[in-house]
Amino acid sequence: MTTGVRRRAGDPAKPPTAFYRPHLWHRDHRYAVAGIVGATVITVLAGFLGPSAVALRLGPRRSYLPPWYLPTGVLQPNEWVVSIMIWAAIIIGGIGLWVGMNALADGWKPKPRKVFALGTALSLSTITVPPLTSADVLMYAAYGRLQVIGRDPYEITPAEIFRGQFDPVLRWTERPWQDTPSVYGPITSFTQWLANVLGGENMHDIVFWLQIFAVVPFILTCAGVVFLAHGDRGRQARAALLTIANPLLIWAVVAGAHNEALSVMFAVAGMLFVRKNPFLAGIGIGLAGCAKISIGIWGLAMLWAYRREPKKALLLCAGTAVPMGLAYVVWQPTAFFQALRNGSYVSVGSWANPVFRFFELFLTSTQAKVVVGVISYAGLFVIAWMLARVVPWTPAPGLLKGASPQTDPLTIALRTSLVLSVAWLITSMYTLSWYDLLAWMPLALMAPSKLDRIMVLRAVPLSLAYVPGRAIDMGPALDFTAHRIRDTFSPIVQFAVLLAVVLWWKKPDRDELFPLRGKPETESPPPLVATGSGRTAAR
Repeated sequence: MTTGVRRRAGDPAKPPTAFYRPHLWHRDHRYAVAGIVGATVITVLAGFLGPSAVALRLGPRRSYLPPWYLPTGVLQPNEWVVSIMIWAAIIIGGIGLWVGMNALADGWKPKPRKVFALGTALSLSTITVPPLTSADVLMYAAYGRLQVIGRDPYEITPAEIFRGQFDPVLRWTERPWQDTPSVYGPITSFTQWLANVLGGENMHDIVFWLQIFAVVPFILTCAGVVFLAHGDRGRQARAALLTIANPLLIWAVVAGAHNEALSVMFAVAGMLFVRKNPFLAGIGIGLAGCAKISIGIWGLAMLWAYRREPKKALLLCAGTAVPMGLAYVVWQPTAFFQALRNGSYVSVGSWANPVFRFFELFLTSTQAKVVVGVISYAGLFVIAWMLARVVPWTPAPGLLKGASPQTDPLTIALRTSLVLSVAWLITSMYTLSWYDLLAWMPLALMAPSKLDRIMVLRAVPLSLAYVPGRAIDMGPALDFTAHRIRDTFSPIVQFAVLLAVVLWWKKPDRDELFPLRGKPETESPPPLVATGSGRTAAR
């Protein structure tokens, strides 16, 4: 740690205050803040230029509501310029986050409130421009539109409507999900319906409300994580940096207006009650499952925390069953099975895509998908087992002095949710950068470890892989470049992420991500000599 001292103005008698003064750029908090802010500035600028290869086309604007951008015809953004801007924003943000984590580990002690305020401001400024690179938000609007016109989004697709009749909202959707029913939980579907009610028949206004329903849960989720770190300013600063001020999450979740934070918000609320009230913890994770079923891995983590307390485990299950039963049995009976559809897809930027393409050379597409699925689920258990042996046991805030973190339900739940989330993310056939929210939240409450760098290594190329990330016409050169990032560069790095976890498990005492060489030789210890009580070093 490098520190300096600063004399207090006005009273020389008072002792000087210490402050962090780094000498290496990759531990300099000023570079970290510049990278984090710079990433958002570039992102917002790319969106403000208006519809392009990265910024969505939202149709006519009939109100003064955001998202704001230059009027059509003022400027036609070049597809290469905006794509390079977003690639640069992701890389700069990733470097800024990495430098910030190094600075924290080296002794930087920012005020948690300032870090949180910065992240909140960056998130809110991001939704003032159109969503970028992913057209998922247009599908959210479409599923809400189906509900408004009296159709079931779990049984009918947007394409079945707009191909037969004109619709002022559905006409603005984009491939490739127009022929796919909704895979989201009933609570998420409710927000999609509400956005349509508030936005009327104007896609621009509907998207604004969907952006609100993305950023508000994101901010509340991060606030919940920072609150969980109460009583420890250092941990709260880390929690704020890795959640609300994390440029990779701002890009993946907020800039794309993804609904991932809605389920995680309820799950974090459930975590707040793990020590005090298992039933309320179950209500929280049950509501989370009603937003998105994949959050169930956090539910398994909570259940594991109560494995030696059967009464509490039953209360957790009972609490979970109440909202899940009402939502998936009474409210939307068809939603549950549709929500499981994501598990049958293969995402191009994942490790699974080249493996799937290989097996597809001599198997049918269905058979190849089954084989890759078996590898994926087997890998999930293996990687989770490895991570469970190397992820540090960091006591959750509020644990009594002298109590073992290995018997504390909150510590166990947080650590297990991290292990399962990371294992699922890096072994899943279908994985995207905004899914990483599941892992960053518990990671922010853990002690710094090699997993911090592993998550950055995973997130940056996976984010780059989906720029432009839309099924639209673009020039052949950009199309070729984007596809090579997506189907070659990103999968290679995802394999490297798996290798990093395996090497961490195999060589837990090494700090390098890839300790492929032998351990560096150190100075030989002094010879041992016998004493009356054992052996000691000669001096």
